[in-house]
Amino acid sequence: MSRDVDLFVRDFVKELREDNAAVFAGAGFSAPAGFVNWRDLLRPIADELQLDIEREHDLVAIAQYHSNENGGNRQRLNQLLIDQLTVGAGPTENHRILARLPVSTYWTTNYDQLIEQALREAGKIPDVKYTNEHLAVTRPRRDAVVYKMHGDVDHPNDAVLLKDDYENYHLRRGPYLNALSGDLVSKTFLFVGFSFTDPNLDYVLSRIRTTFREHQRRHFCIFKRRTKQPNETDADFEHAQIKQRLAISDLKRFNIKTLLIDDFAEITDILSKIERTYRTRTILVSGSAAEYGEWEAAASETFLRDLSGALVQQGYRLVTGMGHGVGDAVITGAIGEVYAHRKGHTEDSLVMRPFPRANPDPAERARLWEAYRQELASEAGICLVLFGNKTEGESTVLADGVRREVEIAREKGLTVVPIGATGYVAGEVWGEMRQSLEKYFANVTPELADKFEKLGIKVINPSELISRTLDFINLITKES
Repeated sequence: MSRDVDLFVRDFVKELREDNAAVFAGAGFSAPAGFVNWRDLLRPIADELQLDIEREHDLVAIAQYHSNENGGNRQRLNQLLIDQLTVGAGPTENHRILARLPVSTYWTTNYDQLIEQALREAGKIPDVKYTNEHLAVTRPRRDAVVYKMHGDVDHPNDAVLLKDDYENYHLRRGPYLNALSGDLVSKTFLFVGFSFTDPNLDYVLSRIRTTFREHQRRHFCIFKRRTKQPNETDADFEHAQIKQRLAISDLKRFNIKTLLIDDFAEITDILSKIERTYRTRTILVSGSAAEYGEWEAAASETFLRDLSGALVQQGYRLVTGMGHGVGDAVITGAIGEVYAHRKGHTEDSLVMRPFPRANPDPAERARLWEAYRQELASEAGICLVLFGNKTEGESTVLADGVRREVEIAREKGLTVVPIGATGYVAGEVWGEMRQSLEKYFANVTPELADKFEKLGIKVINPSELISRTLDFINLITKES
């Protein structure tokens, strides 16, 4: 990826962590789901008007002409909208990545319901707004607000389709312009699949520019670099390139920085990198301990408390399923650090998800625990493995649940960090990884190899492992 993309990911992740990020999705964002674009949607309309849709540039005008020719009746347009946007298409991977991220504000000119569907699939509650009345009502316990400024497919008669609708937008939907203005002032937007030809957005951006001048908030957009089309002349191609360059330059007036890509598939790569980078500061603590090997229980619990407190102090967020013999000490250390400095909310530093243990049906319990582990791993970027043993009958055995969490972590792309010196499953995993570090880390430097090696060296006092653990985790996350 380019340096511009790396810098954007860094800046956008910072905004995500501070709950200041927003997304504006245009028609191009839904196109990979199989929905037709505006030109194809209006092709039957243009045919009825005896116009060649390929020669038309003002597509909104085509919709208006058809309404004019039918005495203001837009039933045909409404039916096209329903037919094309209520097919069985589901959210794309791009929708799903955004839905998993802590984005609480979405704006879109699309009529489809892919954003809200992806949010629901991610276990979130979307507050969808497409009428003025919706703006005055707040859905309880919402996770994200989805502003559909051009309406919703289920209410096509109220959708913004015609020139009349655009020209009267400030009268009929003025509150949306005010709400969008507020978000553009206070949040950092990523515009994706959007061409910046919407007159309503242009109006809002212009008002913000004249009001804030050199103090406008920085936003980002993604454009596909113009390439030569089949049968396009050199002169036409050069003209298109110049026009794109000028359009990108013009967006700078609104403090919108453009990221150029060569293929739309790169959008998924960029969003995936954002997700990976965001999750690197969240650590899944996987571990259990019916015993602590050669160490006394008190010393081991002190190590776990101090380690979790130090991680929180350095800005990491811990996720724990409250593994026996490990979980209590982890949350004690994390909460102690949060309360000592009173910075932010507890949930910003610690997520506690105790495993449901009371289910008497072994098969059902196993199913629930698997789903639970999948969900826990989905929130993290690092899996920190500690100890990993349990009591079975009168014996202490390796904890298969901790081993399964390691497997899930790898399946989901988490970086596994086993503290091998704690033994048991952690020791086994450390030994396996030590044999071929390049399989588990993208860039194995002598420094990384040395710090990883120290994670497995036995110590008399387990607290000696705290600095080694912090050094290694800080090393693998320093680029994030």
